[in-house]
Parts: sequence; C-alpha cells; structure tokens
Amino acid sequence: MANSSVVRELWGFMRARKKWWLLPLIVVMLLIGTLLVFAKGSVLAPFIYTIF
Repeated sequence: MANSSVVRELWGFMRARKKWWLLPLIVVMLLIGTLLVFAKGSVLAPFIYTIF
C-alpha cells in the first residue's frame, strides 16, 4: 500500500514540475537494482559485480 503512494507521489511530482528527465534515471536505477538482487545468488555474481 505504501509503495503505490510513493509511486503516485513521484509521478505527480514529475507531471507538475515537468521533470521528465527523471523517468529514464529511475528506470535505469530500478533495472540495475533488480539485476543485482537476482544475480546475488547466481554463478554470474562475481562477473556482474566487477562491472560496477
């Protein structure tokens, strides 16, 4: 429930202030975060961590 309100507030902020450049940044950060979470327990983890 709280997660959806954060997304709603962020979307409202971007719409009201015309900060559309934040959207690609947020998407890339979410993709990198999910990659790190899913790769934590895999064999590829040492190779992914060397990228960063």
